[in-house]
Amino acid sequence: MHLRSLNWSHLVACFLVAVTAVLLCFGALVTTYEAAMAVPDWPATYGHNMFLFPWAEWFWGPWDLFLEHGHRLLGALVGLLSLVLAAVVWRSRQSPAVKALAAAAVVLVIVQGLLGGARVLLDDKTIAKVHACTGPLFFAVATAIATLTRRGRVEYDGAESSLHAPPAPRAIVAGVAAAGLMLAAYVQLVAGAQLRHLDSSIDPVTFRWLVAFHIAGAVVVAGLAAVLAAVHAAVPSVARRWSWLIAGLVVCQILLGFGAWVVSWGLPSGLLPASWQLTEPLRARSTTGALVVTGHVLLGMLILGASVVLWIVTGGLRAAQPLVGARRNLETAGKGVFA
Repeated sequence: MHLRSLNWSHLVACFLVAVTAVLLCFGALVTTYEAAMAVPDWPATYGHNMFLFPWAEWFWGPWDLFLEHGHRLLGALVGLLSLVLAAVVWRSRQSPAVKALAAAAVVLVIVQGLLGGARVLLDDKTIAKVHACTGPLFFAVATAIATLTRRGRVEYDGAESSLHAPPAPRAIVAGVAAAGLMLAAYVQLVAGAQLRHLDSSIDPVTFRWLVAFHIAGAVVVAGLAAVLAAVHAAVPSVARRWSWLIAGLVVCQILLGFGAWVVSWGLPSGLLPASWQLTEPLRARSTTGALVVTGHVLLGMLILGASVVLWIVTGGLRAAQPLVGARRNLETAGKGVFA
């Protein structure tokens, strides 16, 4: 296969999504183990150039150093991949929507890196909360680019034959619900970030409101996931597979959420008694606890990413579709496309 015939935009975007997922895993573990200040300087690592820090001291050093320095290296790799993706996309026959998303990814990764550095230099948990909110947003943008740059039969429900297309009212419900799910999934990650970066001096009433908001958000996400699964149940399509996948992920997420509470604070009792005081932030003290708490965060990221894909296949970002069709026609004509 000729290199120019490869869909480079899609390949780089998929690689970016994969590396970002690993980066988010490291970031979640950094918060779980409170390792953000394991390296007190930035962008250097204990006086070394970040990329030249001794391998043995990092890989065989303390666990919190391994997490924090690894998080930095992965962040640099994601930044480099974002630049490569933007260059490839802007040289290809992608739609203006995809090019705008690629540019947004570059801006977001720069902002995210600066926030990470400011969090270390200022040792500020407020910045850490913002940093935890922009990470999922970048992941959503990268996922959207990977979905929109897929070559071949991109199965938008609105572009399928009338045999498989859902009735118009149902399609409208599906589109609105998919957009709502995407937004709700992101808001849930933002709410979770506030709970994971709590200060021990937080007022119990404030904490109860945060917990109540997070629980209410879970109900909204579960409800929208159920609506989408029901709407697409009778229609054989890509949307049905993604909606069912999301429904399964949401069920697992609810169970992990309960588990995260139990391993962190014990069995819940309502939304906490009035005399309850938060003496420590959310923290896992065992390998099992760390897996549960961190898994809860990562599964939330997966739900967000899947909701982005579902929104697109149900007609979101329609501006990206014409060039997809044009590219398919060029392929049919036997012309190689650098895409």
